[in-house]
Formats: sequence, C-alpha cells, structure tokens
Amino acid sequence: MDAPYRTRPATSADAPALAALERAAFADPWSAASLREVLAADSSFGFVAEDGGAVVGYGLGRIIADDGEILNLAVAEEHRHRGVGRSLLGSMLARFDTGPVRQVFLEVREGNLAAVTLYRGAGFVQVGRRAEYYRDPVEAALVLRRGRTPLA
Repeated sequence: MDAPYRTRPATSADAPALAALERAAFADPWSAASLREVLAADSSFGFVAEDGGAVVGYGLGRIIADDGEILNLAVAEEHRHRGVGRSLLGSMLARFDTGPVRQVFLEVREGNLAAVTLYRGAGFVQVGRRAEYYRDPVEAALVLRRGRTPLA
C-alpha cells in the first residue's frame, strides 16, 4: 500500500466517517448509528485505513460461532487501486484467523469486478448466487467463501 496510509482498528468514534464512505460507495448505505451499533457488538470488529488522519477506507466483520462474515469493505474512490482494500482485507482475515473461525463468507455485487478479483485473490471461491439481492440497481450477489487456509 502506498505511504502514508495507515490501517488501525475502528472505533465507534469513526462511525460518521464510515457513514460518509458508505454514502459514496453504496446505493443502500448504513447509517452512522447502525455502524456504531456494529462496532459496539462483541461479535463484530472493524479496521480503517487513514491518509493524513482522514479515513479513506474501512472494513467490518463479525464472528458467529466458528463462521466469519465480511459485512462491508469500502475505499474512497480517489484512493482505490492503491492497495488500500487489499490491506484492509488482510487485516480482517488476520483477525478471523486469530479465533475459532473455520470459514469466512461474504456477498458481493456480481458486477463489481474489482471487488470480486480482490476476494478471489485472497482465496475466496464462489459457493452461491443470490438473484436480485441488491437494489438500485437490481443485481445478483455472489456468495463467496474462504476456508481458514485459502481454498484452491
């Protein structure tokens, strides 16, 4: 990742910045209150990427029993294709690997080729497809899975 990016654990104080990224990145964004709630939950965690103190990306995950789930990962448009998403994903996967997690799941827009490529490069494989999962625009979601040791 290009300097001066820094990745650190997210806190509830980051919720307004994460909500701003949500609004820019997603058609159906989470509110700051929802993000604070996720960050406060015992089963959830997050990481942010900063550039000069400004939050330019984040990832949220949760652990339920021995399954992990990537809830959201977003990078500000002007910081994409610089390794920010890969760094955040790496931090999240390392966090999943420290506990009882045997597999990690996520849903991604079928047409989001950059994200699909990122996840496949990290060992995720498609295990399902949910037609018309996303709104605005209506689009299918690919369900991806990664075992504790990346799958071939």
